[in-house]
Amino acid sequence: MLQSLSISNYALIQGLEMSPSPTLSMITGETGAGKSIMLGAVGLLLGNRADTKALSDPEKKCVVEGCFMIKNYGLEDFFREEDLDFEPECIIRREISPSGKSRAFINDTPVRLETLKELGKSLMDIHSQHDSLMLADGAYQLGLIDAYSASRSEKEAYQQAYRRYNATKKELEKAFQESQELKKEADFNKFQLEELSSLQLREAEQQELENEQELLENAEEIKTKIQEVLSQFQDEQFGALRTLSLASQGIQHLGRLAQKFSTYYERFQSVLIELKDIADCLEDEDGGIEVDFEKLESVRERLSKIYHLQQKHGIDSVEGLMQLERELANKVFQVENLDETIEKLEHKKAAAEKEMLSQGKALSDKRKSAFQAFSEELESLLRHLGMENAKIEMSHQAITPNLQGLDQVDILFSANKGVNAQPLKQVASGGEFSRLIFAIKYIMADKMALPTLIFDEIDTGVSGEIALQMVRMMQDIAKKHQVICISHLAQVAAKGDQHYFVFKDNSSDKTISKIKLLSSEERILEIAKMIAGANPSASAFESAKELLNY
Repeated sequence: MLQSLSISNYALIQGLEMSPSPTLSMITGETGAGKSIMLGAVGLLLGNRADTKALSDPEKKCVVEGCFMIKNYGLEDFFREEDLDFEPECIIRREISPSGKSRAFINDTPVRLETLKELGKSLMDIHSQHDSLMLADGAYQLGLIDAYSASRSEKEAYQQAYRRYNATKKELEKAFQESQELKKEADFNKFQLEELSSLQLREAEQQELENEQELLENAEEIKTKIQEVLSQFQDEQFGALRTLSLASQGIQHLGRLAQKFSTYYERFQSVLIELKDIADCLEDEDGGIEVDFEKLESVRERLSKIYHLQQKHGIDSVEGLMQLERELANKVFQVENLDETIEKLEHKKAAAEKEMLSQGKALSDKRKSAFQAFSEELESLLRHLGMENAKIEMSHQAITPNLQGLDQVDILFSANKGVNAQPLKQVASGGEFSRLIFAIKYIMADKMALPTLIFDEIDTGVSGEIALQMVRMMQDIAKKHQVICISHLAQVAAKGDQHYFVFKDNSSDKTISKIKLLSSEERILEIAKMIAGANPSASAFESAKELLNY
């Protein structure tokens, strides 16, 4: 429910504030005074696009703010999903800067326009004289039937099934596409896999082979050099170990002569032990090295194969080749199991499609079950609105499944006896359309649970008793919903619980629009003017009082 509205620097509106009745408020005023401009400003609160041309003063920003009471409208989940603080009183604000930048706020938190638009759907329904065209739209008509038939749970179940079916369908299409691509590469992948697998590669093998190749290539020279070194170490007369052993004895003797030389002996012994160990190790190495040209050729051949595959695949390590081998093995495995995978997905798709069609039929049946009641109730209301021969029929056609279901629904309408009902875009005058959409709004008010309904000159093309009947219906709606009606008819304006008057103020250099809440006396004058013009007669005043029940 809209508790208050303030508009500043928007079109002809310099500054405007109003607090509409929680029941039925009427807004009247001369043509061009700014009634529709107000609706444009309200539209900004509901997420409509902004335009800097709307700024009254191009040097200042435009601000539109509305305070809504939302305590009992079940919007807590929406606020939680959007990470917004929920308060019983919700303040929505739009700002348009002179540069053209538009900002939106919910409870002082910046939000995207899409968020504002989504919230607006739960707060207000605005009908303007230009919006009647949407009634001819098939999607809008389908939404009416869904709301009237209370098929929300069936629709949600269908849409979940539809999304599952679509997801499975896409999964199958992707698997089939991958299958085609993999099958094209299958033979080549198998060849490459066999080429890699035949080598039976091991981690770190390349370094081991390169080390072994180096040793085998230099085996003769290495053995010769080891023998030379061992000879220099171990010769009985001139070997280093023999000479060092004699030196060790001399240092030991020094230690006996003077204590200070004992540490030299210990250090020399350590060096001597290390040198003997080196000699022993060289002897072991010599024993382990063989001059094996056949083995060398085998190592060279294996390394050549590894180098060739690395160059071929642009990979610089054995580990990289092993990873490629695993990837190729996986691709080959996939190809070999694709038919089975696709078959499983086809079964899954068929099951999902069956479930979707089942849920779709349940939704379709629920919709069709409401056709007669909807048509009869709408015809009855139209008769009350002076269309005695109005006829409503529902046209249904099964369609390819989409997110909205399996149905194409069209409301067919005839206002005259003996004339076949036709799609709405082909029939109905302006006045007929106004009454038709008003009757639909009346029916749907409770079904769609909208807190606030705004009617912009929905009484266009009607008068007299029909207008009175229309406003009585507004009063019925206002028992459960807030209704704001912009009207040009005295009979309608007189029945509001509040009456606002929009007027032009030409007292300054620039014309501006203003709004005022009329007192009882002011209201009598305004209604009298609506009846008889700018200078109402005494009888017009009496008629005004009669309409107002004063």
